[in-house]
Amino acid sequence: MSYLEYTVKSVPTGFRKILHLNWPLALLLASVCGVGFLMLYSVAGGSFTPWAEPQMKRFGLGIALMMIVAMVPIWLWRNLSGVAYGVSLLLLVLVAVIGDERKGSQRWLDLGFMDLQPSELMKITLVMFLAAYYDWLPAKRVSRPFWVLLPVIIILIPTALVLEQPDLGTSILLLAAGGGLMFLAGVHWAYFAAVIASAVGLITAVFQSRSTSWQLLNDYQYRRIDTFLDPAADPLGAGYHITQSKIALGSGGWTGRGFMQGTQSRLNFLPEKHTDFIFTTLAEEFGFIGAISLLGIYALIIVFCVITAIRNKDRFSSLLILGIALNFFLFFAVNMSMVMGLAPVVGVPLPLVSYGGSAMLVLLLAFGLVQSAHVHRPR
Repeated sequence: MSYLEYTVKSVPTGFRKILHLNWPLALLLASVCGVGFLMLYSVAGGSFTPWAEPQMKRFGLGIALMMIVAMVPIWLWRNLSGVAYGVSLLLLVLVAVIGDERKGSQRWLDLGFMDLQPSELMKITLVMFLAAYYDWLPAKRVSRPFWVLLPVIIILIPTALVLEQPDLGTSILLLAAGGGLMFLAGVHWAYFAAVIASAVGLITAVFQSRSTSWQLLNDYQYRRIDTFLDPAADPLGAGYHITQSKIALGSGGWTGRGFMQGTQSRLNFLPEKHTDFIFTTLAEEFGFIGAISLLGIYALIIVFCVITAIRNKDRFSSLLILGIALNFFLFFAVNMSMVMGLAPVVGVPLPLVSYGGSAMLVLLLAFGLVQSAHVHRPR
């Protein structure tokens, strides 16, 4: 036995778990959060208030949560996955009954010390529950119709509740993450072909239903689609936000205008510059190099998660890690596509960079689950 092995084995169990954490992954997450603090400081005109300081406090709380979750054995989280999903579902129902309404959407619960957005929590507990379901289900039953129907219902119930808030962006993320996990679990491709065909029919129905008694989307959601298809048709109205976003992205060039020198954000041309459109501020101030660097860090986080999942011999842990990685990928892919005009504006923030307490805390809690699976993997 080497001196290093002796030293590690002689350390108390709790400290040994800390040594076994995936520290490169933790440092990458901290780096992304650091970028967020920097941009929130910039969009506030060189002030830690009103956004950067609260976000830094939430980061400290989130890191503590991540460490606590990581120290708990992964088998306990598997056993609690059904309870976690049920609690999230109950919170979504409470939002529909007593939730706070802001800007036409009812998405938050006022807890006194913070506002909780249960749909953010559902993104993770849905993945946990589906991973536990496929860990329990024998492989030969995965593609049988009855056993495919059950996870579909598990996905559709919270999706319908979130869509009623209304929150189209999060609804799409729930469907995509749930469907992606079913595919990773081994559900036959024919089911997904049928879903794609149905989606084409649904999209057709959405457009056909416009201005009828059975209209499937709200008017503002149709306006977002119109803006996505032709933002130049109303550059000072519905297309204003995406037009200004593209101007900010293009004006950054290769190296950017410089920190706190972005005209679009400093002069308040950008909408929601501290949440949904914060990536455009980053691209304007730090240019293509800054934007691609952030994208590279995101990609490394995904790579570390995939490697951890592949090396883990526990089915629940592997599916959980891949589900969280998929959720994280969808998060930043949808946001970046949205602000670049490649997808409709659906109100999805940039993970760990945009201002938002619920999103940051839930994401760090999710990566605590990844760390728990890494620390407690079969050796």
